[in-house]
Amino acid sequence: MEKKTKKLLNELNNLKKNTLINMMQIQFIFLSIQLDILIAKMPVNHKIFQPFGYIHGGATIILAESVGSSISFINIKNENKEDLNVFSIEISANHIRSIKKKGILFAKAKIFHKGNTLHFIQVNVYDEKKNIISFCKLTNIIIPKK
Repeated sequence: MEKKTKKLLNELNNLKKNTLINMMQIQFIFLSIQLDILIAKMPVNHKIFQPFGYIHGGATIILAESVGSSISFINIKNENKEDLNVFSIEISANHIRSIKKKGILFAKAKIFHKGNTLHFIQVNVYDEKKNIISFCKLTNIIIPKK
């Protein structure tokens, strides 16, 4: 892994302190050299199951939105990232498969459009055996901090 991508991954993992991302134990593990693909992982355990014993769809969406927003943060064209905010304004998810056991989920975000104001992201959530769990689409807006 290149020095730049390793530095950006460390930055993302340090930003998550005292956040929902940290509480869900999401860890950013891969960033492509082109900065267009980001992968994160999240443990699956009883804390994120719904009452019927399957993973809660909301937990899957938290993972997808976390990795999707983070890839936008990395791709903000302005070098002064601290002057801009990234907000998800739309997310859709198609849950393909359910999970009923402990393990690890992975989310692979790919940025398809990097405008100055809007970013479009596709996120695939899958298990350790590379079985697709959910397909997600995310739209992020980039706005200046006030």
